[in-house]
Amino acid sequence: MPTNIITTDDLREFKMELLEEFKKMLNQQSSGTLKRYLKSAEVMDLLQISPGTLQNLRVNGTLPFSKIGGIIYYDVHEIQKLMEENRVFHFDL
Repeated sequence: MPTNIITTDDLREFKMELLEEFKKMLNQQSSGTLKRYLKSAEVMDLLQISPGTLQNLRVNGTLPFSKIGGIIYYDVHEIQKLMEENRVFHFDL
């Protein structure tokens, strides 16, 4: 198995690429150019949930969606609203 040596220059380059990605994301968010509708895979990535959980959210009406030509889309604002409505400020055990 070949080994790769990572140098400080490599790490510095990685850091700069990562910072550029963060800047790009922040600029998109502040300018409101983020996508309005997300596909199922994007929602699963965003919320870190399984396909089954996403299906349950659809079936029980928790998360509204639109289906166009077999592709399911979710409104980003509905996802944000759902997260805000289910925010827990204090959890009793």
